[in-house]
Amino acid sequence: MSVEKPVAVGIIGCGNISGTYLKAAPEFPILDIRAVADRDHDTAVAQGGAFGIPAHSVADLLADDSIEVILNLTIPQAHVEVGMAALAAGKHVYSEKPLAVTFAAGRKLVDEAHRLGLRVGCAPDTFMGGAHQTCRNFVDTGTLGQVVGGTASFMCPGHERWHPNPDFYYKSGGGPMLDMGPYYITQLVNLLGPVASVTGMASKLRKSRPITSAPRSGEMIEVEVFTHVSGTLAFSSGAIVQIVMSFDVAGHRHSPIEIYGTEGTLLVPDPNHFGGRIEALAKNGDWADVPIAMPYWDGNFRSLGLADMAQAIRSDRAHRASGALALHALEVMEAVEQAAITRSRIDITTQPERPEPLGNSIVNDVLAA
Repeated sequence: MSVEKPVAVGIIGCGNISGTYLKAAPEFPILDIRAVADRDHDTAVAQGGAFGIPAHSVADLLADDSIEVILNLTIPQAHVEVGMAALAAGKHVYSEKPLAVTFAAGRKLVDEAHRLGLRVGCAPDTFMGGAHQTCRNFVDTGTLGQVVGGTASFMCPGHERWHPNPDFYYKSGGGPMLDMGPYYITQLVNLLGPVASVTGMASKLRKSRPITSAPRSGEMIEVEVFTHVSGTLAFSSGAIVQIVMSFDVAGHRHSPIEIYGTEGTLLVPDPNHFGGRIEALAKNGDWADVPIAMPYWDGNFRSLGLADMAQAIRSDRAHRASGALALHALEVMEAVEQAAITRSRIDITTQPERPEPLGNSIVNDVLAA
């Protein structure tokens, strides 16, 4: 099999998540990570040095004509600014989630890319993992019958327990819905198709919260966002899913995602990971484990979506972790919180196609050696 020319990638943003991408990238020969940059150049130098990659200034990286894709790993509040700069430099952009902190800003980014004939990709790509693609196949083959509903649950006491600088989780553009919602909503769209309308309720019961992680233990964070969000998602397919995202819950026993059909129920593993245990119940039957039948389940492959986009650039096809999918997830998340404020039902304007299932073709496309 012929090997496509690797796609040259430059990374902007060298915070916590960058190490995960840099560790996973060598799994995908289609990716050629050329340089890293950060507004704090010393951070870029340290991270680049750890992985043997040159550190550039942000301006120099954007000006490098050899780089085709910018991997945007900045904080959410900077995603659009950096993304627009990448597009202006003639480069495709793949962003960490969320695509933007507002739907309007995300729309601006996607529209500008379309105008320039460039691509936007966005995390999460965990829905491409083996466990979630196995669940997708389970739904697509009709094993559950007609899907009537489900639940999606992420609840924890808050990221100030472990993150060294958790402030941005509680500032405008943060909160549990924008932080964790992309994983759950993207996976739900992967399984069920787009969302048609939403309702919601939300609360912010504490005005400030103490940091309990090093090195800032004891400092207080001012809270600007909802920290417990509950919504109902009505899908275009007719399915209705209840979703809860919270930084206020000590613990719970809900499955991350449950899908209910007329002929059975599927327990979907944590969409923050590529693998995990899958269980299914046939009507009038017993619970049973579902074997994972697809690749990319036994590790952290957070570069898979980027690699798929790189391969799509070379082969002139649609990429799966697309700007359209991320924009839809962003609109849904924002609408749930807006519905909580207005006490109304809100229609969703974006209606992306479900991303194509991987099957086994991704192994040939992305891992070709």
